[in-house]
Amino acid sequence: MSYNHHGGGRRKHYRDDHDDRRREIYDTPEQRLRKSIINLGEVDPVQELERVAKQIRQQVPVSVPAIAEGFRIGVTEQPFKIPYYAALLRLLHDPSEEPTEEEPAPGSPSLGKQILEDYWKGFQAFLDKLAWRELRLCIHFFAHLTVAGVINAQSMFELLRSFTAVLEEFGASHGRAMKAALCAAEGLMMAGPVIKQTPDVDASEIVATIKAYSDSVNSTKTLVQPVVKLFSGEPALEHADEILDSAIAALRILEASDFAQTADTFPQPYADFPPLDAEPFELPSVLVPPEVIELDGLMTEDGEDAQVKKEEWPAYYIRLFDNDITPDPTTPVGYAIRSGLIDLVDIFEVNRKECARLLLEFPKWMLPGTFKPREGAPYHEPVPGKNWDLETTVMETILGTIFLLPETIHKPIYYYTLITELCKLMPKTAGPAVGKSIRKLYALLADGLDVEIAQRFADWFSIHMSNFNFGWVWKEWIPDLSLSPKHPKRVFMQHAVELEIRLSYYDRILRVLPEEMQAPEAGVMPEEAPGPDFEYDDPAKPYHDSAQSVLNLLRGRAKAEDVIEHIQSLKNTLSESADGDVNVDSVVRSITVQSLLHIGSRSFSHFLNAIERYLPLLRSLAGGGIIAGGGNPHLEARMDILSAVYAFWKRSRHMVAIVFDKLMQYQIVDPTDVIGWTFTNGGSSSRPKSPNTFDAFQWILLKGALDKANGRVMIARRKVAALRKEADDNAARAKASDSATMEVDTEAKPDVIPAAETPALTTALKAFATLTREQKAALSRTLDGFVDYLAANPDANPKTREVITEKAWHARANWDEVEWETWETWCWYRHFARAYSPYLRNYVNTLAAVSLDRLETMSDPAVDLFKKTWNIATGQEV
Repeated sequence: MSYNHHGGGRRKHYRDDHDDRRREIYDTPEQRLRKSIINLGEVDPVQELERVAKQIRQQVPVSVPAIAEGFRIGVTEQPFKIPYYAALLRLLHDPSEEPTEEEPAPGSPSLGKQILEDYWKGFQAFLDKLAWRELRLCIHFFAHLTVAGVINAQSMFELLRSFTAVLEEFGASHGRAMKAALCAAEGLMMAGPVIKQTPDVDASEIVATIKAYSDSVNSTKTLVQPVVKLFSGEPALEHADEILDSAIAALRILEASDFAQTADTFPQPYADFPPLDAEPFELPSVLVPPEVIELDGLMTEDGEDAQVKKEEWPAYYIRLFDNDITPDPTTPVGYAIRSGLIDLVDIFEVNRKECARLLLEFPKWMLPGTFKPREGAPYHEPVPGKNWDLETTVMETILGTIFLLPETIHKPIYYYTLITELCKLMPKTAGPAVGKSIRKLYALLADGLDVEIAQRFADWFSIHMSNFNFGWVWKEWIPDLSLSPKHPKRVFMQHAVELEIRLSYYDRILRVLPEEMQAPEAGVMPEEAPGPDFEYDDPAKPYHDSAQSVLNLLRGRAKAEDVIEHIQSLKNTLSESADGDVNVDSVVRSITVQSLLHIGSRSFSHFLNAIERYLPLLRSLAGGGIIAGGGNPHLEARMDILSAVYAFWKRSRHMVAIVFDKLMQYQIVDPTDVIGWTFTNGGSSSRPKSPNTFDAFQWILLKGALDKANGRVMIARRKVAALRKEADDNAARAKASDSATMEVDTEAKPDVIPAAETPALTTALKAFATLTREQKAALSRTLDGFVDYLAANPDANPKTREVITEKAWHARANWDEVEWETWETWCWYRHFARAYSPYLRNYVNTLAAVSLDRLETMSDPAVDLFKKTWNIATGQEV
């Protein structure tokens, strides 16, 4: 028995392994064919065309949908292969040299035409979903097929016109118009040579329509330029190009040469193919469907639309290098290269390693001589006007995407890690490109680089250096230590080092810096390592014994009620012994909050445990439960709590933002409290700044509070929508059930509460109304803060009127700390206006009435600039 049992067990295990091997999954013939199409050109795209075309023809039976699906995937996920896919489809329009049983009969559509007809169905599906990137790449494919003679040029022109029609729609959003314009512009760049020769077709009509739209949004462009000139409203910049303006410039160059440069811009592997005998394919007429706007019927108490409609802005890509190093995007070939690289980076966001590999292989898909050959590659004669540096071009394109305003397309960390992968793959060439880019960006800091871009630059710099042993040539920046402490270069150094310490540790960063930067007067390194600063830890400090008594209770995990009772007793004791004008309530709150933070300072989990255990204590403090009375006890108490948090974590300022976020999450304080504290006390750091000015640390706190308020409204909206849907579904089911039983019992009535009367929905609607009021209050308090800082009181900071003039800007080499801080405040106001534009537009009338009415009777350059920025952000006339 035992032998048979064990033997059987072994034999069963063997059979299982054998069965697993037999159950290996094999691709079907359709899947193999689709893979062959998708993998076209992995070795040599030109040589593989005939082989793949033959493989497609030899499939029996021919599966046109599977083949068309392969083309759709290849075109929309590998756009650099589009010219070769067009050449492959052109080959499939020719009769086969080796006819098979599946070969179309004489007079019937060719295999290529059948595939194109099926491909069009996929394009129509993309159009119905308004999948803009896929639409644009499909138009690239159609444009190449037009040049190859497969598609009728007149029908291609009409397709492009259907997209320019979007630009003339009333109330079309900029995002919709820009994407439609790029579809038409890029399609015309590629198909222009054939469209230009078509009778009764005017290609300049498309260019003129796009140009008219671009000119109509010039005022909007000033708010998203990467280099700030507060005195100027010009859309053109020396160090950046707007993508639509670049497309128009490239089209005009092509138009001037009757599109002769198209062949020198885009690969055309089908150019030497013989003319097609059959009639070209007529693209059906299309109408671009309108934007889908979800109407949930939710309004605020004042009748305003509470739904956020995200507004897209003009896209400025920063330029760092001369045209002989990286291509000029206002030329046809420069635009094509940048557009191709941007698409590649966007599509392969799911796999940064594969993206880095494909970026370095990009020259393979361009015309020979476009980029300098790699070391060890066969020599190519340099092409006049080309021969650019690949790694530098890729780096400039990625950085341009990182620095899009007001926000990046994907999370910034994706782009940072992509650059790291490039450096790992090609350290000898990508590393120097990174170094040159850092130096160019650092130089732009003094020329008005936007403050949000400077923040992202510091983030990327610190993360990148942490991956490469912090190996930067720090001594290059030593001469800049003589600049004003608030000069953007000095601020960048300080912020970058602060981030690097967070990514490593204090002594590690101290070792890599030169001695000049280590000195306290340099203001680069903090004087002490980051960490908590318990104000009452020193026995020599006042209130040390009182703090220790609270600390001992917390360490002993005393009940919250016992701690509250002890604090009340402590307050009475301190009131009796207090000298002078000591605010005993504030002292007690500071002792309690700092003691609680001290208990939780060992780790994040310790902090969360301490907060959650003593939530009743914190709510008692925040609600004014432990006070002597007078004034607004609740507001004063919450401000004291926030000040105590800052005092404890002032040497690790990122912890201030984290604790503030948790206090808002547990509703100890409101977002409006954090915003008010930020404008009132946010700059009281170890590096003091001028009053009525706003810096990057304050922005981090402000953004956290606004995002919290906006996020709560979004969650409440989703809950209301879900409850309404559930209630409507229940009502529909009850009605259907009632109809089914009507013949049996005419008196039966559905026991259903109407959707608007369900208790859960009523509660959710009340919560939504409360959170919407909180959201408006947060936005209003922010706007009030900037009005007070920049416009309402000219005497509070006279520099607000000076730094916005052209004369002052050109004399910025002589600016001191106040001027630079005031300029930075203006820049953060601009960023607030553009970043939260969708929310400001929803409540424009309420916010203007509450915060801007006091500026109505005022007129000076600062007030005018403030109003102009507000009007641009809220979509009003400038």
